[in-house]
Amino acid sequence: MHIDRYERQYLIAVAAVLGLFFAALVSSALVFGVRLPQPEGYINPLTLNRTVFANPGMRNMGNGVYDVYIVARMWAFDAGSDEKDERGQDVLRVPVGSTVNFYLTSADVTHGFIVERHNANIEVLPGHVGRSSTRFNEVGTFHIQCHEYCGRGHQNMYIKIIVEPADGSAA
Repeated sequence: MHIDRYERQYLIAVAAVLGLFFAALVSSALVFGVRLPQPEGYINPLTLNRTVFANPGMRNMGNGVYDVYIVARMWAFDAGSDEKDERGQDVLRVPVGSTVNFYLTSADVTHGFIVERHNANIEVLPGHVGRSSTRFNEVGTFHIQCHEYCGRGHQNMYIKIIVEPADGSAA
């Protein structure tokens, strides 16, 4: 069977690129320990009122570590905060240098969760508990937003995290 010279070069180039991608995939899993995200656990969305998510909110675990339990539902994040902003959305406050562990689940549809300028990014699915940790090393106000379109009130799904100086003075 005759294969044109240019077609042969093209097939060799495609095979080389596929081989390179496969080698990168294998080395990232075996050498660098990269794994696909897994849910922290499973939960029945119909029984959220009988779980830790019945009382969402922030818990101080000591040593600058906070656990935040959040329920995403159309069209708000419920972080159990007593403090609200001007639009009625939750506001969380942590001191600079804090590590925050976010635990999320959805009560209804697929939502997203991303912390502005930080490494927390979760797809929030009904029946799954997602977990992400991030460290806040900079004083300021950061937004948590839903990045999966979840309906007509989607643009209102956010939480503000205010990172305050460790001495408690105003930023």
